[in-house]
Amino acid sequence: MTTPPIDPTARLDDLMRTPGAVWPGAESALQAWQQGLAQVTAFWTGALDPGAPTDRRFAADAWQQDPRFAPLAKGYLQLSTMLSQALAAAPLDARSKAQWGFALRQVVDAMSPANCLATNPEALQTALDSGGASLVEGARLFQADLGQGRIAMSDESAFEVGRNLATTPGSVVFENELMQLIQYAPSTAKVHQRPLLIVPPCINKFYILDLQPDSSLVAYAVAQGHTVFLVSWRNVSAEQGRLGWDDYIEEGVLRAVAVARHISRTDRLNTLGFCIGGTLLASALAVSAARGEQLAASLTLLTTMLDFSDTGDLGLMVDEAMVAQREASIGAGGLMRGRELAQTFAALRANDLIWPYVVNGYLKGRAPPAFDLLFWNSDDTNLPGPMYCWYLRQTYLENRLREPGGTLQCGVPVDLSKIKAPTFIYASREDHIVPWQTAYASTRLLGGDGRFVLGASGHIAGVINPPAKRKRHHWAGELQPDAPAWLDAAKQIEGSWWPAWSDWLRPHAGALVAAPRKAGGTKFPVIEAAPGRYVQTAAS
Repeated sequence: MTTPPIDPTARLDDLMRTPGAVWPGAESALQAWQQGLAQVTAFWTGALDPGAPTDRRFAADAWQQDPRFAPLAKGYLQLSTMLSQALAAAPLDARSKAQWGFALRQVVDAMSPANCLATNPEALQTALDSGGASLVEGARLFQADLGQGRIAMSDESAFEVGRNLATTPGSVVFENELMQLIQYAPSTAKVHQRPLLIVPPCINKFYILDLQPDSSLVAYAVAQGHTVFLVSWRNVSAEQGRLGWDDYIEEGVLRAVAVARHISRTDRLNTLGFCIGGTLLASALAVSAARGEQLAASLTLLTTMLDFSDTGDLGLMVDEAMVAQREASIGAGGLMRGRELAQTFAALRANDLIWPYVVNGYLKGRAPPAFDLLFWNSDDTNLPGPMYCWYLRQTYLENRLREPGGTLQCGVPVDLSKIKAPTFIYASREDHIVPWQTAYASTRLLGGDGRFVLGASGHIAGVINPPAKRKRHHWAGELQPDAPAWLDAAKQIEGSWWPAWSDWLRPHAGALVAAPRKAGGTKFPVIEAAPGRYVQTAAS
């Protein structure tokens, strides 16, 4: 069916009477808009009462009962619903509709009456109760955030890397311009023969895996009898702005593998990658497979994408024009600033990572409490422009990594199916960065026997779930043809997924041997104590 041409001389009311002449499906969109507008009009004229607001932003009694503010909250929520319904009925393709939906959420979230002092009864009451002191403190907090160029999410004076974060004992045994390699000290008399190499994301610093001792995945692995090596990526400056993806593979992951193998005197080692660290790790192992080497005894991937078919809201920001602009500006050299990356990730969950801190801080004068995870989240990390641009185009834009030979890395065609190591793939069910169904797709790409585990919560909180805290639950089960079928057949298990991973890893770790008396060796002497210098360097 072809769409009739639009007469440029036609009157608007004539076009509205024949919406099919404007675009297919316009009639249903127009009807949805009219219905939503009628509902809002009815509400403001008193003909409709949508009920008490249920949004947590309006949970306080003042929003529920005060006749000056309850209608404001109700009207805002009704308008939000109407706009969402109108967009849902719009005649757009799925990607365009999702992009508009993301933009709409940013606008609607910003429009909330809770975000403005004059329309926030809680903030007004706090100002009255404090004699205006809350407004003075809010102005001070705003000026402090303005000075540092970002919204503070945690009491940053409460934490210091190396003092009460990243405190697992260890030593830096290798460094180059891209990374330091840490070897952690054993906490058991015997250790497994094969070490565990951890590749964290280069977008953030490694100590998300080594927060305070009771929530450290690194300390947990050491306590299970593994000799743990970990890559600490450099927070790159302009001097490293020329580095590309191949440098991260060759001088990052593969160099770390070679050093860990040499120190441990073993042919293969267990490997773990988190987020983009998992993408780098899988790429490096595929490069080594193309060179005729199988270096991994096992491969663990935590919230990692290898198939970028569905990248969630983050992928909505990536299109040809955006990638081309980045390539033109920093593709040949330069930096992707960590602050810009942090702002992008925060926008994905503005009602969790932006507006609550504006309201509580600037409107109510309440400084954020100490929270180690959010302290880490605010520790920005730069990326080299060429590396970042390669990653955007080959994965998010063109999704070539999943194709056998689809990318050329370090001079060889990469085929993920050539990695023959057994794999443990973990995803978080509420992950807004790596949708769990996308992580599940990795089970069809890798060449070894696979196991998939799904945890509760999100991208970070789902991963950092130590058993002693007895929080959350996870799902486990045999692999199925697709993600929905897997979830239908999976069994829900209370508590952390860490013990299940430890039990899976143990048979791949080799025999128990006497723990090494010191880190490094003749060829790789200790450079400095963990956590090292690189992790303490702030983004410039």
